[in-house]
Amino acid sequence: MEQTYIVLRDMTRSRTREPWGGSGIAVDRVGGPAEPQVDRVELTKAQVQDVARAPEVRAVAPVMPTVLVHPVADEDSGPTAAGDEAPGGVAWGVSAVGADTGTRTGAGVVVAVLDTGIDATHPAFTGVTLLQADFSGSGDGDRQGHGTHVAGTVFGRDVDGVRIGVATGVTEARIGKVLGDDGSGDSDMLFRGIQWAVAQGAQVISMSLGFDFPGLVARLVKGGWPVDLATSRALEAYRGNLRMFDALMQMIASQEPFTGGTVVVAASGNESKRQANPNYEIGVSLPAAAEHVIATGAVGRSATGLVVAPFSNTFPQVAAPGVGVLSARAGGGLVSLNGTSMATPHASGVAALWWEDVRSLPLPATATTVTARMLANADLTALDPGVDVADRGVGLVRAP
Repeated sequence: MEQTYIVLRDMTRSRTREPWGGSGIAVDRVGGPAEPQVDRVELTKAQVQDVARAPEVRAVAPVMPTVLVHPVADEDSGPTAAGDEAPGGVAWGVSAVGADTGTRTGAGVVVAVLDTGIDATHPAFTGVTLLQADFSGSGDGDRQGHGTHVAGTVFGRDVDGVRIGVATGVTEARIGKVLGDDGSGDSDMLFRGIQWAVAQGAQVISMSLGFDFPGLVARLVKGGWPVDLATSRALEAYRGNLRMFDALMQMIASQEPFTGGTVVVAASGNESKRQANPNYEIGVSLPAAAEHVIATGAVGRSATGLVVAPFSNTFPQVAAPGVGVLSARAGGGLVSLNGTSMATPHASGVAALWWEDVRSLPLPATATTVTARMLANADLTALDPGVDVADRGVGLVRAP
């Protein structure tokens, strides 16, 4: 029985034979950065083994469903959802990370948002060159709204006198539509979107989405699979996609000496329910759980300082504002949303600010340097003293 798989190849390891040497000698191209190529193929179990043995193949994984990290209702976000979302005409999250008082704007940095697309006509994106690519099959544009809100927080311009964007100096953005109009997609769309964003020069990639393990189990069970078999197949797919993600991220990291590299930021997920039980904590999910990805948790305001949002998954690397976040609404205007989806673009915007800052310093202008500076300058003073280190990582991301 055939199944749909993703095959990740490193094209620098493709083998060619020169034609005048008798039986020929296999020659690998070496010395340059890895060149990832993502293919979607139908394979039997036996064929998977054969494909995996090819010298250029880095990973093989079953295609797995993905889904946007859905915003959380105010009643599930704790008391931090209440209050003025833009005091003094600045979205509170922008102020919390220090983007409104710093000297960096993200000028000259290329940012990619992989999500549900973007409303390119929204005033928040005036003056930004938006290169769009659709991997979902539903066409460019954002008819869901999630991607527009995320992009607004990363680099959006002021709307109706309110500042919503962290890196307002960004003038080039790559918008990869890796989720359809209903907010769903699959891992093939995502991997091809990442490959495209890197090839298009993105120095920061922002991903507010997750791999839908429960959804895959439910779909298989609905199709008549026994629960244990469905769970086993979904676990196999999740494991394969995690390894695929790690392999792709290693290939991207190998490009750093040649291109400077790419900082990849992802949402930790909204599956925890601390408002129901303080111990109801879910760990960071894929893709945030992959290597070389900055997993971002959500914090909100309280009288004693910033606190971890009850929905935010535990064990992120950093924390960022994710409750009562005001940003662009698809179709025009602004809307406030809650979720680690909203925290992630704050961290992505801050990464763009650090890219600009690092370029002005006698330091290697690489993704490794940017990441190190981000983590080293994370802030703990703004957090409530009782916040668990496992829930906030190294602290709140801060602008240079």
